[in-house]
Amino acid sequence: MRRRRGSRALLADRRTVALGLLATTAFVGAVAVELGRVWRRGSAPPITDSDAKLVAAAEVVAETAEVARTGFQESPTRENAVFALLTSFVTTFIIARAVTTLLRERSRVGPFRDLKLGRQHIHHYVPGILLAFGAGGAAIVSRDDRLDPWLAVPFGAGMGLVMDESALLLNLDDVYWSEEGIVSVQIALAVTAMLGALAITTRFLRRGEEAVLHGPPDRAEPQVARSV
Repeated sequence: MRRRRGSRALLADRRTVALGLLATTAFVGAVAVELGRVWRRGSAPPITDSDAKLVAAAEVVAETAEVARTGFQESPTRENAVFALLTSFVTTFIIARAVTTLLRERSRVGPFRDLKLGRQHIHHYVPGILLAFGAGGAAIVSRDDRLDPWLAVPFGAGMGLVMDESALLLNLDDVYWSEEGIVSVQIALAVTAMLGALAITTRFLRRGEEAVLHGPPDRAEPQVARSV
């Protein structure tokens, strides 16, 4: 029995590592492709012709950051909201996982520490739920669509905190550091992929709407000359 459990845990760990490597490779590859495009089309000299390669690389990074900033400003509000949600979710999940790992060996990590109310340990999914509910409620009540990208940040942060302890909620037990706790990482990776797909889908659908629904008017059909 122990041998089977060990093999299942090892298989789950391998799958999680594979998913993490796949997500990391996709992200790094996307960044590398964009840096290459900016290097070819931007003002930085080619790497083969440049004597100061570090200076040229720094110029490419600065131009890529400017491209990203301008793209964010010029993109529709809904696309920016999805991007902010994805970024906030991934960042919060990584920070939460890193902080809880460090808290296993020490009582405090910067401003973070284990929070207890009497004898009850307050898990970080609790503030996560409050953040998500608060931001979601504010987005529903507000009539200003320009607030959506800003409200997506705390909403994504709340999702990250909740998903980091999703295995605990599924098992109704503190399985964070057990074999069952790896489910939290797998769920977070699945949610990341889903949000990424949503961002990409929203982007090309908006471009399709601009081309199909707001394109030039149809040409008038030629009139047939009446016979006299």
